[in-house]
Amino acid sequence: MIAETRIRPEMSVVCSENGQFAVVDHMEGPDTIKLKKDASGQHHYIPMSWVTMVDDKVHVDRSGTVAMKEWSLTPPAGPNSGHLA
Repeated sequence: MIAETRIRPEMSVVCSENGQFAVVDHMEGPDTIKLKKDASGQHHYIPMSWVTMVDDKVHVDRSGTVAMKEWSLTPPAGPNSGHLA
């Protein structure tokens, strides 16, 4: 299990081919990484379950193309999000 406490703002996020596709904005709770805005001004979110390793970069388990297709535009709904269960 990867410790989310090792992930810091401004860290590069790299895909399985070691290419950078994003930069960490900050942790959004213990299970989600909020990424810095892209060229169009949009934040994206990826789950910690994608992370395979953290060194000076955050490494994920999929290609950059797949990651950018699967990332979320909104943070996951939490227990205090106002949604009824």
